[in-house]
Amino acid sequence: MRAFHTITFARLIAATILLPAVPFSPVAAMEISGAGATFPYPIFAKWADAYQKETGTVVNYYPIGSGAGIRHIRNDVVTFGASDMPFKLDQLNADALVQFPSVIGGTVAIVNLEGIKSGEVKLDGATLAKIFLGGINTWNDPEIVRLNPNVKLPSHPIVVVHRWDDSGTTFVWTNYLSKVSREWASKVGENTSVQWPTGIGANGHEGVVNTVQSTKGAIGYVEYSYAEQSKLATVSMINKDGYTVGPSSMAFEAAAANSAWNREDGFYVIPTDQHGAASWPITRATFILLHKQPQDPIAVFEALKFFAWAYAEGGKIAEEIGYVPLPKNLVTEIEKVWASKIRDANGKLLYAPAP
Repeated sequence: MRAFHTITFARLIAATILLPAVPFSPVAAMEISGAGATFPYPIFAKWADAYQKETGTVVNYYPIGSGAGIRHIRNDVVTFGASDMPFKLDQLNADALVQFPSVIGGTVAIVNLEGIKSGEVKLDGATLAKIFLGGINTWNDPEIVRLNPNVKLPSHPIVVVHRWDDSGTTFVWTNYLSKVSREWASKVGENTSVQWPTGIGANGHEGVVNTVQSTKGAIGYVEYSYAEQSKLATVSMINKDGYTVGPSSMAFEAAAANSAWNREDGFYVIPTDQHGAASWPITRATFILLHKQPQDPIAVFEALKFFAWAYAEGGKIAEEIGYVPLPKNLVTEIEKVWASKIRDANGKLLYAPAP
């Protein structure tokens, strides 16, 4: 069982503000703030706690959703924004922002089916899209039975549960469905909020978990850590290369390894539907957004130090709760961006990589 436990959104916010006091140098503690995607909150909170104990610097992170995080960094409300929906290069240039990935994980389908264990039911992308389009309405539909010939599937209706709030998790989910279903791409598309063809709306990961738990025959989507601790059954997926895989850190890492990360385009990668026998098809990353010429260069420098520490020292913490740390070669490319693009008002570069 993971150390992370589901708590209410209000307590999440409180947890980010009321980090435990620890003894450190009498010099005034530095504070930096970030806001955005809920997906990385568990690992950001653990990193922030460990980092404060080691350095005295306080990192407050507010899990208010990718869309709100983007608005906050554009308006200079926080030191850094965090979004599961990366910006394309023209957007980054228009807003004078730098973008880089911070951590990798996975989005999974959870179901409420009596007698069905995690991984026992498998789906492919096309069938999953039909379910969320409302085209497949019962669990013993022939298309699901064809994929699960040895599973005793119930006859009761499928109840789709989706996010109604502005969500990076929804963006990742709908991005994947758009890649595997032309019908989904043409009728619904991908975004942090879409017009859902069917289903029940819920607020946040907790809302999806609670609604699925209380609804017989329900299927919803959440970040892996929430699925793990909810004890609901997860669905296995048939990936791009035709292999059946279950959600795991190794499967997320495989998908990330098969993705083409390029600093010249702002590391724009959405690692869904990647090739590879072991790749989980709905893998995701959270991207950090910073101003190229920040109003508070000292705070941004401290934010860069925090993420440098997380890359170097926080990998084990990430793995313990189901996240995947970035590959070392990718971290090297990220630090090259920091060292070449982020400057103070006088044009002086803020960051120099460790030799």
